[in-house]
Amino acid sequence: MQREPTALRRIAAEFGGSRLALSGLALLALILFAALFAPLISPQNPYDLAQLDVLDSRLPPGASSGNGLTFWLGSDGQGRDILSGIFYGLRISLMVGVASTLCALIIGLAMGLCAAYFGGRTDAAIMRLVDIQLSFPSILIALILLALLGQGIGKTIFALIMVQWAYYARTVRSTALIERRKEYIEAAMCLTLPPVRIVFRHLLPNCLPPLIVIATVQVAAAIALEATLSYLGIGVPITEPSLGLLIKNGFDYMLSGKYWISFFPGIALVLTIVSINLVADRLRDVLNPRLQQ
Repeated sequence: MQREPTALRRIAAEFGGSRLALSGLALLALILFAALFAPLISPQNPYDLAQLDVLDSRLPPGASSGNGLTFWLGSDGQGRDILSGIFYGLRISLMVGVASTLCALIIGLAMGLCAAYFGGRTDAAIMRLVDIQLSFPSILIALILLALLGQGIGKTIFALIMVQWAYYARTVRSTALIERRKEYIEAAMCLTLPPVRIVFRHLLPNCLPPLIVIATVQVAAAIALEATLSYLGIGVPITEPSLGLLIKNGFDYMLSGKYWISFFPGIALVLTIVSINLVADRLRDVLNPRLQQ
């Protein structure tokens, strides 16, 4: 007797049906590998002052330093290797994007489930708060929060959490309201089951598929927003690597022809966002077969 494929195997099989999605997944895996093993594969530690030399400042791609180090993507104004800076910058950018998205997902999930299950004044209060937040641009809220809190990785993550949680709350509420009107939820309520059991055993599993897709997209959005805030000088401090800071470091040299200082970190940022969006787009089709052609 042939065994039925598990849900995870079915998703993996359907995910592999798109070459574009597989390309995005392979690119994302390569980016994650570079970020995780940056200290091992980087030619230098760009934030270790003992390894820097001012004479290596603004060298073009492919140039070599006096100690034999080859700058494959060139060096910046402080003599730091651009390739090493990208590897280290990917670690901070991905960490900020993933951490803020997970925390915002948990907060939005709890708020949306409470609004849908309890209804009434609880629903009205939560949704009015969501409407107020979504009426303002995300970058404006992040700018105000960081202007009050100051620079720092933890503060940047907190600002991104405050920006994102409302998206999850609205999505969870709309999905949970549909499920709450179904017969099995009404039967569970008639049996006087504890609300916690109804929420976590029945409502929550049916709200997860759309949240997975939204969370994947929001990781890319959080990375882009963090890069924007760092470029403006109010996100990650200059003592920490970030793709946004690497792009900012080369802005003053663009007109003098030193394009590589900002160009290659910008390409790394674009490839990271594109790979995540390709994976999210395929996940959306797999988790919702009605969207497939």
